[in-house]
Amino acid sequence: MIIKALGIPFLTLALAGCALAPPAADPRRYAADELFAPPSQPVDASRVFAVSDAMRAYIGDRIESLQGSRSRQRALVDALRAKDELKLEYDAAYTRNAAEAFDARTGNCLSLVIMTAAFARQMGVESRFRVVNVEETWSRRGDIYFSIGHVNITLGRRVGAMTARFDDSETFTVDFLPPPNGPYARWQSIEEGTIVAMYMNNRAAENFADGRLDDAYWFAREAILQDPRFVAAYNTLGVIYQRRGHHARAADVLAFALEREPRNTSVMSNLANAYASLGRAGEAAALRERLARLDPEPAFSWFNQGVAAMRRGDFRAARDLFEKEVDRAPDYHEFHFWLALALANLGENDEARRHLALARDSALTREDHDLYAAKLRRIKSAGVH
Repeated sequence: MIIKALGIPFLTLALAGCALAPPAADPRRYAADELFAPPSQPVDASRVFAVSDAMRAYIGDRIESLQGSRSRQRALVDALRAKDELKLEYDAAYTRNAAEAFDARTGNCLSLVIMTAAFARQMGVESRFRVVNVEETWSRRGDIYFSIGHVNITLGRRVGAMTARFDDSETFTVDFLPPPNGPYARWQSIEEGTIVAMYMNNRAAENFADGRLDDAYWFAREAILQDPRFVAAYNTLGVIYQRRGHHARAADVLAFALEREPRNTSVMSNLANAYASLGRAGEAAALRERLARLDPEPAFSWFNQGVAAMRRGDFRAARDLFEKEVDRAPDYHEFHFWLALALANLGENDEARRHLALARDSALTREDHDLYAAKLRRIKSAGVH
């Protein structure tokens, strides 16, 4: 089980999700700038929502021409949705700021929400951010596990407008990854500072996954400065310290994060790892026992057991374990992919192709989508290997 594995970092990738606790007394309390090299790129919060010249030109050339008798917010929504306009694609490879998302015409839900808010601000349209309380989902990169949340945006009437036209008062909720079974039941309004903190935390987690610990540190540090209540950023900072070998600092910041969110299993697991690294075996064991009670079958536990079964050639056991993960997280591409491999080795070729197609369709990045598509084409033409 993942709980028992030492050294596996758990990060919150805020695509975005968060919980807000009372603010820390001093957000700089846990910084240690002297331990890290300067960032290789600017860590500048003012660039997150910055509107580029190309975006301004698009507003003038395309969105305003779409407006006609419609409200500005409806014209913006139509540009986001129309297949012959922005032609946006979902891609969770990394978190882009507004200008980057517009240039690429792609991004994860946080990137696309940021881009939409930047357009709205430039057009004088009110925008409000919402974090959606959905069932916790997970992804991984190598030995790093990410808890993934979700945000969307509501566009209201023009800022300062006196509703000269009836439709100035229209509101639209824009969701770039809508739920399959209708509207979300639970959500929470959040401030722009929290959105910026989420962006910075995502960039920290992404740099961490790529092995750029110095850059990861500066992004995590900025996330805490932007919103000292955003516990996920403290968790990320603690994992960065742990990976760099500053175990006491890691334990300090993670203990603070756990104090703010006592049932946060990601923080709990990371703190147990930090305590173990410091030789505080009793405290680590106590946390792991508590973690096992809170989450006896954690994310990826059946998956990891299934991979182990594949390696020893027990494809039937692997299939059963991967099916349990698919039942728990039916939209996660990697579970479908590995289930397809197990099925193929059992000669269940039709089901293998079906799950490989599901892996392709649920891929979070263009790279993964293309990889699964290529494998699907190969097995359709040459049989399953």
